[in-house]
Amino acid sequence: MNKKILIVEDESLVAYDLKLILTRAGYKVCGIADSVSEALEIIEEQKPEMVLLDIFLKGSLNGIDLAKVLTSKNIAFVYLSANFQESILERAKATQPYGFLVKPFREKELLITLDVAFYRHQNSIESKLRQEQALEQVFKNIVAEPINWKQKLLKIAMSIQPHVPFDYLTVTMKNDTGFPDNALSFLRTGFDEYQVIGKDELVNIIKTNKAQLSQMQEDSPRITKADFYNAANFVKIWPQFPVKKLIAQFFNMQSFLGLPLLSSGGDVIHFSFYSRKTDCYTHDHLILLDRLHRLLLSTVEEIIPFDVPEPSLTRVDKLGQNQLSEKSKVAGFKDIIGKSHQMLTVLDHIGIVAPLDTSVLVLGESGTGKEQIAKSIHYLSPRKNKPLVVVNCASMPATLIESELFGHEKGAFTGAVEKRTGKFELADGGTIFLDEIGEMPAELQVKLLRVLQEQEIERIGGRGPVKINVRIVAATNRNLEKEVEEGRFRLDLYYRLFVFPIIIPPLRERKDDIPVLANHFLARYAQKIGKAVTGISANVMAQLLEYHWPGNVRELEHFIERSILLTDGPVIKDAYLPKLQGKKESPVYAEMPTDRLKTIDEHARDHILDVLKRCNGKISGKDGAASKLGLPPSTLHSKMQKLGIKKWE
Repeated sequence: MNKKILIVEDESLVAYDLKLILTRAGYKVCGIADSVSEALEIIEEQKPEMVLLDIFLKGSLNGIDLAKVLTSKNIAFVYLSANFQESILERAKATQPYGFLVKPFREKELLITLDVAFYRHQNSIESKLRQEQALEQVFKNIVAEPINWKQKLLKIAMSIQPHVPFDYLTVTMKNDTGFPDNALSFLRTGFDEYQVIGKDELVNIIKTNKAQLSQMQEDSPRITKADFYNAANFVKIWPQFPVKKLIAQFFNMQSFLGLPLLSSGGDVIHFSFYSRKTDCYTHDHLILLDRLHRLLLSTVEEIIPFDVPEPSLTRVDKLGQNQLSEKSKVAGFKDIIGKSHQMLTVLDHIGIVAPLDTSVLVLGESGTGKEQIAKSIHYLSPRKNKPLVVVNCASMPATLIESELFGHEKGAFTGAVEKRTGKFELADGGTIFLDEIGEMPAELQVKLLRVLQEQEIERIGGRGPVKINVRIVAATNRNLEKEVEEGRFRLDLYYRLFVFPIIIPPLRERKDDIPVLANHFLARYAQKIGKAVTGISANVMAQLLEYHWPGNVRELEHFIERSILLTDGPVIKDAYLPKLQGKKESPVYAEMPTDRLKTIDEHARDHILDVLKRCNGKISGKDGAASKLGLPPSTLHSKMQKLGIKKWE
């Protein structure tokens, strides 16, 4: 093995116990440090591949401070601490460690965590290298395209977007003193839709004039190195950078990252990234841009004609919008509706990870559309012509889930009258989507880990392993970190799946998408039902924007379908929305315009749905709906199927 590990721990007994365990397991311990300063000396001399890092150390600096240095040097690290206060944990998580160990821990836990950490780090390095190589080829292709320099610059910006996200980007050219004649800004308006804004347009938008704009720029300090500012830190620099303040206030930008590129001729090309997200930029973005510095500079130098006058844009130009609108209609994104900056970030992440074979964990509340994200990843991947197999781990009885996933041989157990091919084999060459992975029994988590590690499965009653080639996309609405802490989900499996998480925001946090989604569902269900309902009144739309949407996009979809059925006329004028009495209470629906009494089945359906919502969709187990209803899970599944309940709606 001979992988070099540095131990940074201020308790000598713990440190030497760790050294003994690691040496016995075949690792090479290249040093033990009890402070950040001592650790930095060893790192410089020994260049370890992994650091076991305590949070509380001797001296004024702690493990979190050292973690930032390790990240900049691309050295993997695992935290170990006896005290994980919530505030400390949040700060530690922000440094993106490759694992956590809470003292006291067992030898087996340590070795498994290290295995996972090395795997994740190697996967991360390979992924970054592939991304950078892909970007280099993309830049070369853009330079060779027979289009003008403004269009090329826009395409460069678009290709950077998945790696350094932005809602507004300004590229200034020629000179960083005074507002340069050659300056373009790109305002993101859709997944791959941008408005290109020249100096004249910017002057009109932010209500100033060219002379004032130039003066404000001249009065601003010269930026000589890449740096970023999030939230309050961004606001603090506004007095020094009045143009940035105007842009931030007008376009509601919350974060900023500046990247100056010094050309061989002494000119400065400055990229100013803005985001509406409050904590958008991290040191990882600076590290990536540092690696891409030469490539980006040479590409921009090649495409920008420094001897031409200011770009003549008499209006807000939408370069490339038609081309990219067509791209957004490809199979991978056709059913993902939304233009909020939160959902655009999700689409960017899908674009990054889809071409790779990396495992993906989709996180989000019920009803946010996790399955659609999985479908997009599959259809945008090289596996798109192979099967996509969907498995809902919560809907299968625990006694059958192993057979469903891995298959069985004839006669393997009572009732196995024929050979069964499992879901993993059916997905061979393609993708398997494991929905509600948090519901998977502990004993099957071990077998899933083996699939991830070895790419092989073993049928029940089989004579040996069966090799498969499957990409795993998993999803859950649970807090898996909490599940790990409480022993219901394996730490090693969590970190294997957590290589590339995609977090879908709840609908209440992206209300800009509500009108778009509502009109999308209106067109779909009006056609399906056969009613000429074509619009939503302003009053109803205002109520939709005000409502909390605990059921997210699924609840909005059902609301629109129900409203079309109840509407007489071309416009939805009434909103029969739940009136929430409290965040944790069940919704009480406004009285519907009907005198009909509900049937027994309808009452049973409503009651089961209510219990399912209270249990967050969980069916089996101690806190599941079946237990609350006093029914075996299999009986509840049968009733749900009979009543047309697909989990909970």
